[in-house]
Amino acid sequence: MSEAEKMERDLEAIRALAGVLDETGLSEVEIERGGLRLRVSKGQVVSTVAAPAAATSVAAPAPAGTPAAVPAAPEAGAVRSPMVGTAYLSPSPGAAPFVTVGAQVSQGQTVMIVEAMKTMNEIKAPHAGTVKEILARDAEPVEYDETLLIIA
Repeated sequence: MSEAEKMERDLEAIRALAGVLDETGLSEVEIERGGLRLRVSKGQVVSTVAAPAAATSVAAPAPAGTPAAVPAAPEAGAVRSPMVGTAYLSPSPGAAPFVTVGAQVSQGQTVMIVEAMKTMNEIKAPHAGTVKEILARDAEPVEYDETLLIIA
């Protein structure tokens, strides 16, 4: 990948994170992926590479060590987190989950909640279908753009 392509990819990530700030009312959001840590804060943008030498040396074996939860290509039907936060699979502790694997969902149906800064954000199904897989775990942190579940 050329330097220009890397720069464009970084700018796209910054724009996406800035959009998350506007959508959620947050004042700051941070992600870290592949040796790149990116934090966007209202009033400032900070981008740092965690370990440039390590990123270069690990580039070849990365496919073997890549976690299964981070697919190389976007999966069809993937519902992604619009923000960094904590995923909740049910409306309250002890309540039945919003959806289960194999459940039919309709477009706009709430499939889970992502809490960010004490604000509960409903995650809605972008289209109707069947829940194929739930990747997020209840009360566990999720990152921006992480696949939460897959609707086929």
